[in-house]
Amino acid sequence: MTNPPQGLDETTQGGPQRPVVPPQRVQIRCQNCQTPFVVALWTYVDVGVQPELKGAMLSGQLNVAVCPNCGAGGMLASPLIYHDPEKKFFWTLFPQELNLPPEEQERFVGEASKVAMQLLPPDAPRGYLLTPRRFMTMQTMLETLLESEGITKEAMQAQRQRVELLSQLAEALEADRAENLLDSAEGKLAQVVADNKAALDGEFFLTLNSYIEAALQQGREDSAEMIGELSQRVMQLSGFDPVAAGLQEPAVEDVVAALRDADDASLEDVISNYRPLIDDETFEAWDAQIATLPETEQAAAQARREHIYSTLERMDAEAQAIFEKANGLLRDALQAEDPRALLTERNKELSEAFFVVIDANLNAAMRTNQQIIAEQLMLLRQTAAEVLQEAMTPQERLINQLLSAETAGDATKLLRKNMALVNGDFVKEVNQLAEQMEKAGRKEVVDRLRQVARESASLLF
Repeated sequence: MTNPPQGLDETTQGGPQRPVVPPQRVQIRCQNCQTPFVVALWTYVDVGVQPELKGAMLSGQLNVAVCPNCGAGGMLASPLIYHDPEKKFFWTLFPQELNLPPEEQERFVGEASKVAMQLLPPDAPRGYLLTPRRFMTMQTMLETLLESEGITKEAMQAQRQRVELLSQLAEALEADRAENLLDSAEGKLAQVVADNKAALDGEFFLTLNSYIEAALQQGREDSAEMIGELSQRVMQLSGFDPVAAGLQEPAVEDVVAALRDADDASLEDVISNYRPLIDDETFEAWDAQIATLPETEQAAAQARREHIYSTLERMDAEAQAIFEKANGLLRDALQAEDPRALLTERNKELSEAFFVVIDANLNAAMRTNQQIIAEQLMLLRQTAAEVLQEAMTPQERLINQLLSAETAGDATKLLRKNMALVNGDFVKEVNQLAEQMEKAGRKEVVDRLRQVARESASLLF
């Protein structure tokens, strides 16, 4: 049987770290090809200490064994404790197939609750640890966890279908490898791709990426390499463009081409879209391109390059000034006797940059365990949001509420309840905001705003 979690492991490499309960290293034998290999088996998951493990669980990559030789495998049946102190979740999993006696289950839970108590801050609630929620299958636990994250049953079904398709693709790849048909259009992989092309979208490849990341985190480099190869082959066969889908950064040459070919009217938008990717290497690559041009074309190309460079410097200086102003407002608010009064007086300065600055300082305070400063910043952020809300027009407030709605259905209901605010000006304002967000690269916000604009327009007729 898998042993209960025993104590804590204090990791000190690279500076003091929070205590963690490490996974057990277990050797198993592949039931398909009999190859022995070692896997990391987690029996205690505390997302208050290791939040990255929640992602591994949600993607179905925790306690999964994949044979490095043949790729066969699946989820391991093992006892598991899941602890989320923020949501007061203390869950236990004892798969039916293990048939563990009740006394052994209780011993396991008892050891886990001791570990949980050691990890909690002294003033944290502990009562919920005495009444753990029990699960008999990992599938049920995962579905409950997904529901707690606001993920619908429809989304879960879609994810299951993606996992099933992944399994079919992996089997087809191995079959092609065995028959020396890896690069053949007649192979099984090409057929599976052709039959499921509509399902091979951005969400599918995001799922593949999450599998790769989870495998690397668990030290399963062979599995990560195999899934990476599958991803590349499926992309080639399906014609999926990861750059266009926002899943992969464009090459330096593509960034240069976008800057070089942008017209003056859209230049600043192009620079904003590519700003995180523009660095010295970009301009060095551009210089190398210019050097290959005929002498008669080099002067014009160099002038274009200098114009882009000066425009970039100006935009960076403007952005720097905006963030310095936001930093100044934050300092003044922290020092003010009445922060709400100061923020109300200067509500025009409550820009997105101000909230970015607060969040950056809040994250830094939390990383360094400066609890008093973190609480002060959280309160200030809440106050700023309230002041900003109060300063909005009724239509601006409605737009903000629509964007905060958990689902598109909730947004539709909210819109219908506020019919009195919906008119031509409202639709125009939503579309203008969508254009601003599109320029800022906020695609998820743009999609919601476009939907709100369409529904609002339909209510006018």
